[in-house]
Amino acid sequence: MLQQSFTDLGTPLQQVTFCVLDVETTGGRRDEDMITEIGAVKITGGQVLGSYQTLINPGRPIPVGISYLTGITTSMVEKAPPIATVLPSFLEFLGNSVIVGHNVQFDLGFLNAALDRTNYPKPNNKVVDTLALARRLVRDEVPNCKLSTLSKCMNLPKRVAHRALEDALTTSDLLHVLLEKAASLGVLGLDDLLELPKIHRHPQAVKLSLTTDLPRKPGVYQFLNARREVLYIGKATNLRSRVRSYFSSDRRKKVTQLLKETKFIEFTVCEVPLKAEVLEVQLIHRHQPRFNRQAANWNKYVYLKLTTNERFPRLTVVSQTLDDNAFYLGPISSRRVARLAASAIESAIPLRRCTKKISANPADTRCTSIQIGSDACPCTGAVKEITYQPIVESALQALTDKPELVMLPLEDRMRSLALECRFEEASKVRDQAAALSGLLQRQRKIDSLRRAGRIIVEIPGWGRAEIQNGFLVNTLDEAEPKNSFTSEANTATEIVKKEDADELWCVSRWVNSQSSNLKIIYCDLPLASQFPGLRSFEPTMGAGAA
Repeated sequence: MLQQSFTDLGTPLQQVTFCVLDVETTGGRRDEDMITEIGAVKITGGQVLGSYQTLINPGRPIPVGISYLTGITTSMVEKAPPIATVLPSFLEFLGNSVIVGHNVQFDLGFLNAALDRTNYPKPNNKVVDTLALARRLVRDEVPNCKLSTLSKCMNLPKRVAHRALEDALTTSDLLHVLLEKAASLGVLGLDDLLELPKIHRHPQAVKLSLTTDLPRKPGVYQFLNARREVLYIGKATNLRSRVRSYFSSDRRKKVTQLLKETKFIEFTVCEVPLKAEVLEVQLIHRHQPRFNRQAANWNKYVYLKLTTNERFPRLTVVSQTLDDNAFYLGPISSRRVARLAASAIESAIPLRRCTKKISANPADTRCTSIQIGSDACPCTGAVKEITYQPIVESALQALTDKPELVMLPLEDRMRSLALECRFEEASKVRDQAAALSGLLQRQRKIDSLRRAGRIIVEIPGWGRAEIQNGFLVNTLDEAEPKNSFTSEANTATEIVKKEDADELWCVSRWVNSQSSNLKIIYCDLPLASQFPGLRSFEPTMGAGAA
């Protein structure tokens, strides 16, 4: 049997074909007891399409207690077909329909055991349990969730209990009642129904109705409070599924508070997923939502600055850039990461670290850096500009096109420390290398995209995107004409602004992640990555690690 596709999962419930089944057995142990009867009814949109019922010879006497409960005796099944004869016709009746049962795992357990014994593959159909649905939807309205109790409390048609087809028909009636109740929670498609039992008595489950109009398309969603202030912004390839998941799989304290404050949910459909990613960043920057962390603190980003506008340049972490002919790397989202990267460079290249102003008159005392021999500091006059300049040039090369000037010494240092069993020191060097490598990789990817100028790319199934100097400026889905791009060319500035960093990185990351699928339709200049690449230096577990 085939498993439903992503599109099938979004099928309106009125169009879904359900197969409600029930089995009777010789006992409750699936590994030892056998099926004595199978009953099933197939329904779509409230209409019965067909039914299936057969007694089955279990190959053993039926216990008296079971016969008393079900009314099925050994003599009734004596001439009935064995399970191996029944299964082919039942599986054909089942087809690709969604399996439904009351405590359906009991029925499926026996059915799968029988399939194993007869060498048939297990069905991979989607499964709905009316017991789980009842516990979610009507538990407070009934004494218990037994099928007989629910049938009586909901005034379902009376039928003989504990016979397979009759129980299947009762379960199908129960399913229709539960679907009506589920609709008030925005359960309109098969995917909604499958997720509903996971939302077990969620305190904010009543707000599921806010998701009723959400489509199963890519886009951006926003949670708003009673004053329509934006609380949280997110993106999704399937808006409906993602937003509804907050009521089921996500139990974080932050999410609980978010749902408690939410009164409205708004969304924007973006047919091209890149548009959703960019729009999410833009909206987070604009609204600064309280529950967003990523991209929300862009105004606190920093830069790693090499003060090449000074006689004796040094590395420093700054909050703003100036038009001062200095070299800036960034923006960087963490001051700690920027400082680690600076330490990585300083450990391999003897840039001065002291912050003293270098005057024409040398200082009488040596700074700490000179005393420990960690850099070439000119504060005492011992280092001249002509001898310091090659050090600066090495630092610039390491920050641009020759990172190996720093990375190779750091790797050697890590190995030496590890061989000496100085693992804590080695991990610090690794952290420095990882910080610098990560920043340089990010900067390279953004710069390569910006240098390419105007780019038009296409992804089969999604459409086209136009990128100008690293920014997304236009998108088209496959239904739109291919000549609709009308953007004006812009000039890329040398230093990335704080407010642009997240958007540029978003586009760059997407282009790199989709590189195997992208088709480049046009670009002003070649779009190429620098070679060789950089190691990530991320810690990894050893082969024998637990």
